[in-house]
Amino acid sequence: MESATYFWDYLEKLVDSSQLKVDRPKGTSHPRYPELIYPLDYGYLEGTLSADGAGMDVWLGASGDRDLCGIILTVDLLKRDTEIKLLLGCTSEEIRMILHFHTSKYMGAFLVRRPG
Repeated sequence: MESATYFWDYLEKLVDSSQLKVDRPKGTSHPRYPELIYPLDYGYLEGTLSADGAGMDVWLGASGDRDLCGIILTVDLLKRDTEIKLLLGCTSEEIRMILHFHTSKYMGAFLVRRPG
C-alpha cells in the first residue's frame, strides 16, 4: 500500500472513531469576523488535536454524509498558522463555497481531493 493510501485511511479512521461537534452551524457568523457567514456546518472532531491545539476542523456537506472526500489546506497570515480542514460529504459546489470562505487578503486555501 502506498503512503497516500495510508494517509487517507488514517484520516478516515479518525473520522469514524470520533464524535463530530458542529459549533458553527450553516448561516452563522464567524465569532471574530461577523461579516464571514458559514456556508455549511463547520465544527471539529472531539478527542482529536490539530496544530492550533483544538480539535481537527471539519466541514460537513448538506447531505450529512460523513464520507471523507478531501481536505483543504489553509495558510492564515493574521494568525500566522496553517491548518487542515476535513471535508465530509461535500459536493463540488459546496467545496467551491468552502474554498471561497477560506480565501481572502490574508488567507489562502488549497484543495486536495481524495483519490477515487
